[in-house]
Amino acid sequence: MKIKTITCHDVYNLGASLQAYALQKYLQDAGHEVEIIDYKPYYLSGHYKLWGVYNPKYNKPIIKHLYLLAKLPERLLLLKRKKAFDSFTNHYLCLTQRFKTNEELKSNPPEADAYIAGSDQIWNTKFMNGRDPAFYLDFAPQNSIKISYAASLATNEIPEEYCSFMSKMVHNLDYVSVRESSSIQLIHALGRNDVVAVCDPVFLLSKEEWLHMGKDIGLKSEKYILIYDFDKSPIIDQVAKAIAVDKGLSIYNVGPFKKKYAKKNYTYKGPIDFISLVRDASYIISNSFHATAFAIIFNKNFCVVKRTEALNERLVSLLGDLQLDERITSDFHSGLLDDISYDPIIIKLNKVIDFSKKFLSNALNHNCSQTSKDNQLL
Repeated sequence: MKIKTITCHDVYNLGASLQAYALQKYLQDAGHEVEIIDYKPYYLSGHYKLWGVYNPKYNKPIIKHLYLLAKLPERLLLLKRKKAFDSFTNHYLCLTQRFKTNEELKSNPPEADAYIAGSDQIWNTKFMNGRDPAFYLDFAPQNSIKISYAASLATNEIPEEYCSFMSKMVHNLDYVSVRESSSIQLIHALGRNDVVAVCDPVFLLSKEEWLHMGKDIGLKSEKYILIYDFDKSPIIDQVAKAIAVDKGLSIYNVGPFKKKYAKKNYTYKGPIDFISLVRDASYIISNSFHATAFAIIFNKNFCVVKRTEALNERLVSLLGDLQLDERITSDFHSGLLDDISYDPIIIKLNKVIDFSKKFLSNALNHNCSQTSKDNQLL
């Protein structure tokens, strides 16, 4: 079967790149011909511009030039990170031609038997992608199969001004799945009652497949905590230092911000180095969904620090489903030093993965009755 997927695949975010690859690879391994629609609207195209001024207060004569000169050294360094992501995209992602608007997609949709929207935060209406009809397959021909796979709303409510829009969009899909179990009720409130929760695409690939993607970065003999922090979180700093002292571990950081106290910072690395760093770590501390997901895939001890913005729902849902709620924290406590017993977690996770694979198979085979039956399993 010819399948096209659409997601935020090229936004220089580790999780976004890896989930896009995982869904593509899983479907390819199942025997399908798969491409990711290279959709780059203007609001997803502003990364790593050397001369961009994004804060209006600096976009003034003279001030603008001083601002750009001050930012230039840092931006030149960040091009190393861009290069690492571009290399991953070129090597691992199978892309269609470039589309910049939903109108372009509608006038010339890439040919496919089935279209899949997802995964990650494509339906988060706090961002413009959550309000973009393209991420609800608005462009897909009427005679095609239209599926959402693990689409994330990221939060626990849909703003009232977007309810009508989202209701119209999700009713245009043949099969609807989301990433958070809490999102099921949100979609139900829109009048769509056959929605199911499935796992993020990174779980569709085995631990061995991810291990194979990693590379030797010279850290296998080192004992370290890996930090992945989006928030410049003082709580992560506190927790990392306490655990490092107790367990005798060094602190390495792979987040977008350097940590002065970290022994090593991997700020400019891409997805392959990220996988390798998580694989070789003794402990993971993050406020990232995908850092947590890979910690689980590699059976690592970890904890999740709550973020200041309201994007914790997907982490709460994942860890709640696996009965790992105690690994979510707002401060350091001794329970975070305990080793995680993975045997019962793997059993629970494999059930979710099996269900998710059945959902995809049934949807791609347009098996409405079986999908409805499987829905009763959740």
